[in-house]
Amino acid sequence: MKSTLSDSDRFVDMLRRLAERQDRAALATLRRGLGKTPGTVVELYPLVVPYLPPQATDRDAWPYFVVAPLFALHPVDWPQDNENRPRNFGDSVGWLLQRVPERTTGLTARFRRLLQAELEELPEQLRHLVTLFVPWRVPVDWARLLRDLSRWDDPERAVQRAWARAFVGWGPRVGDEPA
Repeated sequence: MKSTLSDSDRFVDMLRRLAERQDRAALATLRRGLGKTPGTVVELYPLVVPYLPPQATDRDAWPYFVVAPLFALHPVDWPQDNENRPRNFGDSVGWLLQRVPERTTGLTARFRRLLQAELEELPEQLRHLVTLFVPWRVPVDWARLLRDLSRWDDPERAVQRAWARAFVGWGPRVGDEPA
């Protein structure tokens, strides 16, 4: 029977299994990719390459090599909820902003830098934010992040706009300020 999961879902399921098994060696190996150019840490290949789409190019593989170390740093997913609505990275940053309102200015500035980031800057910008997520156990939709990264440099910037809308959705609306 053929699997109905997408390549990104299969990959994230594998990452989740590593976290559930508390496979410290595999997760430590994946974390070696943090701060490195995606795809250059050879130790990650046995964990990542088998999950790449068939005939994947370097550009197709790039998001997998970005997400794997970030997940290993912070393997927290959005819980299944009654809304069952898709969440993106903007929701994650907004969730943190709502819980740590004293950091609004810094988080907003960091999120803006992320939205403006060129592809080669993206791993570093994401790492900074995910590091902030760790103490607060901020959930991330890892499969969605993987899919979004594959479309980051689209000229329409649909991913960036979707993240911005989600982020703004967690904050106060104009006119909601206290009198």
